[in-house]
Amino acid sequence: MKHGRASLFLSVGMVCVALLAGCAGGGASVAGSDYPGRPDATDAQRRAHIRLQLAAEYYQQRQYQIALDEVRQALQAAPNFVDAYSMAALIYMDMGDTRLAEEHFARALRLAPEDPDLSNNYGWFLCQNGRAEQAIPYFDAALRNRAFQSPARAMTNAGVCSMKLNNLAAAEKYLNDSFRLDPSSVTTAINLAKLYYARGDYRNARFYAGRAATSDQVTAEALWTAIKIERRLGDRAAEVSLVTQLGRRFPNSAEFAAYQRGAFNE
Repeated sequence: MKHGRASLFLSVGMVCVALLAGCAGGGASVAGSDYPGRPDATDAQRRAHIRLQLAAEYYQQRQYQIALDEVRQALQAAPNFVDAYSMAALIYMDMGDTRLAEEHFARALRLAPEDPDLSNNYGWFLCQNGRAEQAIPYFDAALRNRAFQSPARAMTNAGVCSMKLNNLAAAEKYLNDSFRLDPSSVTTAINLAKLYYARGDYRNARFYAGRAATSDQVTAEALWTAIKIERRLGDRAAEVSLVTQLGRRFPNSAEFAAYQRGAFNE
């Protein structure tokens, strides 16, 4: 899985966060008394929520400095607004400022240690910054919380992280559990394809790569993974068809460049 915007698939998913309305797994995840729908919410808390919504929109547009300004205004209105700290952490994570991302995750976790979306986001941050072993307990904590609305996302994140630890058995369980919950996820399918490819199980790898490569949300990574699998299986016609799609849809991608230089084993 590519390293990049916490989209991830971050809860974000990695790439949409639980903070953002319309994402899989629910809308705004606002902690405690800062929730604007509560009858006892103050005007300041409602203003903070609006600012956070604006921050999330700017974040999606990668206008990070403007997003941070909105987060700061949200925190001026509601200093203990957990999701504002979480949003800031994600922004700093995408900006490559791991120190400030860690600081804001830590502040959010002190305020809401049981928040499953926050646990998932922080786990992904750890996983993407060379701390995969520390990340797994945060994914598991999110999954133990029955209020968590995006378990498939955390399962996929845990699966990806387990692959980084070379724990393929754990990765297979997490990813298969995620696939059962959300078989439409391109990211889950790609990572299952990669897992089975690594094991030399090219038939199973083909099944999951095919799911990802024929999705409406197909990515260059999905097509490149499928190409490598078809090459292993010796299906030249399928390989050529996939290469044609990759070159047509993603001509400037790193994956197409890898194909052109014959980097099948990188």
